[in-house]
Amino acid sequence: MALGRGRRNRDRVDYWPGFVDALSTLLLAIMFLLSVFVLAQFLLSQEITGKDAVLNRLNAQIDELTSLLALEKTTKQDAEDNLAALQASLNAAEAERSRLQQLLEAGSGASAERDAVVGELTGKLNEEKQISQRALSQVELLNQQISALRRQIAALEDALEASETRDRESQTKISDLGKRLNVALAQRVQELNRYRSDFFGRLREILSDRPDIRIVGDRFVFQSEVLFQSGASELNPQGKEEMLKVAQALLQIGREIPDDIQWILRVDGHTDDKPLSGTGQYKDNWELSQARALAVVKYFISEGVPANRLVAAGFGEFQPIEEGDSDEARSKNRRIELKLTER
Repeated sequence: MALGRGRRNRDRVDYWPGFVDALSTLLLAIMFLLSVFVLAQFLLSQEITGKDAVLNRLNAQIDELTSLLALEKTTKQDAEDNLAALQASLNAAEAERSRLQQLLEAGSGASAERDAVVGELTGKLNEEKQISQRALSQVELLNQQISALRRQIAALEDALEASETRDRESQTKISDLGKRLNVALAQRVQELNRYRSDFFGRLREILSDRPDIRIVGDRFVFQSEVLFQSGASELNPQGKEEMLKVAQALLQIGREIPDDIQWILRVDGHTDDKPLSGTGQYKDNWELSQARALAVVKYFISEGVPANRLVAAGFGEFQPIEEGDSDEARSKNRRIELKLTER
């Protein structure tokens, strides 16, 4: 009868690990896409922030030049007004000279006085002409300055337009880069998931579906009693035998994974929620879980697994997989987890 039950257990197909693998793969892909989206948004915000600073600086320069142009125009208008006033004075002086010339010519002949008056009027007329000439020079200079300011404004507008064009091109490139990055990373995730499935499949074969060695999500879970004595962190003979199988499978699958996939095997140590006495080798469950994870990593290294492909982490009692304080729940929570993931 026991033999019949054994055959039925072997014939029964357990679909649950495959479903969990597919679900974990979907979750990893979603998390990866979210990470890429956040990265692209961060790069885009940095690029837009830089462009906004340039645009603000160019707009400030345009405002400054516009103010200078308005000031120059006001100065030019004042000069033109002064020139008009001087021209009017010049015309009046010309009229006065003509009138006096006529009076002198019609007079009885005070020639000396006439010459003095004519000389005085001629001097004033020459002075007005000189002032008028200086005003014309100032107007010409203002016209040149206004032309130069207009050229600078045109150059700034061209630079602003070019900057906006580069900004649009940069945004297009960032969008394209993000899409290509998404595709490339998705391919890498798919490749790693394929090798993870192969690795887990080989472990299932060599570990013979033992009840104290399970698959939970995307991790292989070993109960601590299989590997360690109670409260100890040194692998027992049975634990070394089981970890040797894992190391051999890891070395085999590691040779098949391409070099550009930065894979690692993460070894996580967990304990139950019973506190330690504090008088032994380890003060608390933190230290015990870390020491056990590190012992597994060092054993893998001694069997030829590259050290740069391994990570050890201790979680104490703070990541249980079974709630409750029963002996069964605590036994499940005392465990070593192996997870093939990307660096």
